[in-house]
Amino acid sequence: MKIREIGELLDAKLLTGEDGLDNEVSSACCSDMMSDVLAYVKDQGVLITGLINPQVIRTANMMDMVCIVFARGKAPTEEMIDLAAECGITVMCTKKRAFEASGILYCAGLSRKSEAKDA
Repeated sequence: MKIREIGELLDAKLLTGEDGLDNEVSSACCSDMMSDVLAYVKDQGVLITGLINPQVIRTANMMDMVCIVFARGKAPTEEMIDLAAECGITVMCTKKRAFEASGILYCAGLSRKSEAKDA
């Protein structure tokens, strides 16, 4: 699935990373705990979160994620947007709750990496 499609499915507003909209991703994760992302997430392309903290961008960058979707209408700071742009991470925000956003993307074919391999 292209990041552009994720934005359309979630009615998300693009904040940075327009040049990454045609990147393909096959998996996603959803968490507000960056320690869990670091400990348990592997080979995920998209992070869905409601946490507004620069650590979100740093964590996504460390985990080679290419897109962050902020849920519940949360908006990252300009500092976070600038950091994401420096890291080459596409950032969007949606008014949908994280659970709803995850369900929409799952139903559209995006899954955890392990499920994508099993299919």
